[in-house]
Amino acid sequence: MPVGHLQQLVNGNMTSHNTAELFANRKTVLFAVPGAFTPTCSAAHLPGYVVKADELFNKGVDQIICLSVNDAFVMSAWGEAQNAENIMMLADGDASYTKALGLEMDTESFGGVRSKRYAMIIENGVVTSLFIENPKEFEVSKAEVVLNDL
Repeated sequence: MPVGHLQQLVNGNMTSHNTAELFANRKTVLFAVPGAFTPTCSAAHLPGYVVKADELFNKGVDQIICLSVNDAFVMSAWGEAQNAENIMMLADGDASYTKALGLEMDTESFGGVRSKRYAMIIENGVVTSLFIENPKEFEVSKAEVVLNDL
């Protein structure tokens, strides 16, 4: 896993997370979306993880992270709008971490460089499962798929 920094708005304060520390000594489910408040992301992707959070935690997951190339203010507002209190809503504002993972895509006039839609299971800093969606699809990165893989 590359090392980078991701931002989170916590109680109105900006927090920066070092990914090496964030993923150390725990099991993480991280899923990424092309954009907060976008149709598939808001109607299906994030809500699936909100609904399945308890089941994921019961399977030994320590933290669930939603990542997007947006700013931390947008990610915080989106999390609040989606009742995602059990999910860390993290921002990769300049897409540097997404690029380091090699999971970026250029959406051109839609929003520029964004993240592909994917999910991964990370155990103590090592990716043990990776589910990357084909463009304009939403099949393999769903919470149900990740849950079945745990």
